[in-house]
Amino acid sequence: MLKSMTAFAREQRGNEQGEVVWEIKSVNHRYLEPGFRLPEEFRQLEPELRNRIGARIHRGKLEIGLRYKLSPRLQSRVPLNEEVVRGLRDVEREILNIVHDGQSLSVADILRWPGAIDETAMDFAPLRELALEAFDAALEQLVQNREREGAALREMIVSRLVQLRDIVSEVQQRRPQVLQAMREKWSAQLEDKLQQWSASADSGRLEQELVLLAQKLDVEEELDRLLAHADEVGQVLDRDEAVGRRLDFLMQELNREANTLSSKSQDAETTRLAVDLKVLIEQMREQVQNIE
Repeated sequence: MLKSMTAFAREQRGNEQGEVVWEIKSVNHRYLEPGFRLPEEFRQLEPELRNRIGARIHRGKLEIGLRYKLSPRLQSRVPLNEEVVRGLRDVEREILNIVHDGQSLSVADILRWPGAIDETAMDFAPLRELALEAFDAALEQLVQNREREGAALREMIVSRLVQLRDIVSEVQQRRPQVLQAMREKWSAQLEDKLQQWSASADSGRLEQELVLLAQKLDVEEELDRLLAHADEVGQVLDRDEAVGRRLDFLMQELNREANTLSSKSQDAETTRLAVDLKVLIEQMREQVQNIE
């Protein structure tokens, strides 16, 4: 199933020790790059969190934050590390003596300071277990949101592919008319040139020149490749794997063929259709950047 790399998830859970809140934000990125903001008491969970993410997500930059709050029962007997707290207050006074207009630390600021709570005197194991359970739920929510966004991206791309095929079909239908107009134009120009070169010029020279020009400006291969790449995009969209990089490559190939078509165009209508193609391809390319 197609997945977007852009999504958000939030999960909050509690037990008798307190509550935890996870927030995960995912944006597009070339590789998988999780970043964590964890309280000191939960930093030991990071390796396990990385393993769980890697099993579910393949690409994207993730901003992962955890907040926790102790239950009122435990807050009334938080085991403080008095040495750390007193040292923090001493540093605070020194700083305020220098800057004068600084803001004092709140109790919450102090409790969040690494080492302010004596972990050796308090068992965080139940809260860590709760945090892991809540993280699994948040991760599942994130994956579902990525899949839902991916379905919307797929619908948009499929719609653009239909329009792309319609434009290619229109160009193909115009080719005989365009080639006939080009042949008449070139014939008149080449006849004049041949008469100027020599009155006894080879009569087959005109036909040879016309064949060379027709080959140079033939766009059938470009049109065939546009359709072939569009078909492959449709097939890739149905793969149950990370396909973002493959789709990005196909967008480059589509754009290359559209540029060649535009450069070979010999009439205003074909040029306009080539521009429409490039607009569609750019719209798809922008959305493909968000696909895992």
